[in-house]
Amino acid sequence: MINLFRMIPSWGRWVLTTLGTIFLLGVFTIFTFRPEEAKRVETVGIVLPSGKNNTGWSGSHYQGMKRACDDFGVQLLVRENVTTEECPQAIESLIADGAGMIFLCGNSYPAAARETIFENYKTEFTTIAVGAEASNMTVFFARMHQGRYLAGAMAAMKTKSGVIGYVAPMPKAPVVREINAFALGAQRTNPNVRVVVAWSGVWSGARAEAETVRRLVQETGADVVTYHQDDQAVPDACDEMGVDYIGFNAWLPRVTDHYLGTVICRWDIYYRNIIHHYLKGELNAIQNRWIGVDEGAIALVDVSENIAPGIDYALADLRQSLGEKRQPIFKGPIRDTQGVLRVGEGEVLRDDALIHRMDWFVEGVAFLGE
Repeated sequence: MINLFRMIPSWGRWVLTTLGTIFLLGVFTIFTFRPEEAKRVETVGIVLPSGKNNTGWSGSHYQGMKRACDDFGVQLLVRENVTTEECPQAIESLIADGAGMIFLCGNSYPAAARETIFENYKTEFTTIAVGAEASNMTVFFARMHQGRYLAGAMAAMKTKSGVIGYVAPMPKAPVVREINAFALGAQRTNPNVRVVVAWSGVWSGARAEAETVRRLVQETGADVVTYHQDDQAVPDACDEMGVDYIGFNAWLPRVTDHYLGTVICRWDIYYRNIIHHYLKGELNAIQNRWIGVDEGAIALVDVSENIAPGIDYALADLRQSLGEKRQPIFKGPIRDTQGVLRVGEGEVLRDDALIHRMDWFVEGVAFLGE
């Protein structure tokens, strides 16, 4: 039989071979192509303890996560108003809807969802609270205590009575850490100042917070107040009583003569950091990550025009020391309220101790009712 292929010139055989290869590749693509794969978008989820449109804790986290997801072209799924008991179910529903990474935004969520996190080992988890150590869980800490340090320094330079009030829900580790940083900042600019802490007993509760502010002011003479609450009830109470205050975690919707500024985390920067690590495939490479002033994530912002220039200059110097110079806040000597030397001269308290073993208060912190 005559071999027709051999009768074709070499250049023609090359053309036929190339066209045949292209044809076979086209057929393979047609039969293996799946439209859903071409349209696949990375999906992440967030679990919130209250409404995503709230002006406090949940709202600021949602807005930050949403901006970060939009920047990276990532789809965001939200579960809001989730109680501690409902957290495992919220996680399961997010996974069922395609979330490859889930952020737990409640302080009690990790412990409550421990078994669910372990069982869904292919899903990557992040949170802002300790409570469930797992290979697929990373805690992303915001160095909010750096902003508290600046706020304490400002409050101590502003007070006339020498007493600063601090409304807080309960002595949880991050709350204690931030109270201590605030007190150290206050002592930096006014060694004789007293920081009086009053426990509200709730993360969010306008009536309890307003009553706590009233007692602080009436019983201690505090003329500057700050807080660690999930809403803005404390500023409202301070306005009614004519007391200066420093906000927390959210830009306040209205500014009065008593508003001195607010400590915020740029949650968009925080969540960009998280999503960046997730997309690179290294989110859970380490157990704990931190982000702070040096990355532009933590700041004392919206400082009042009523703050004297001297105070503003002092705050600028402190910001530089925390940011560019990365000077630690918890550097000894530091004593606790019982006079015990907790951090020796020149020593620095490590992050692990700040996370797990700060169950004491620095010298100069007092408590309402003592």
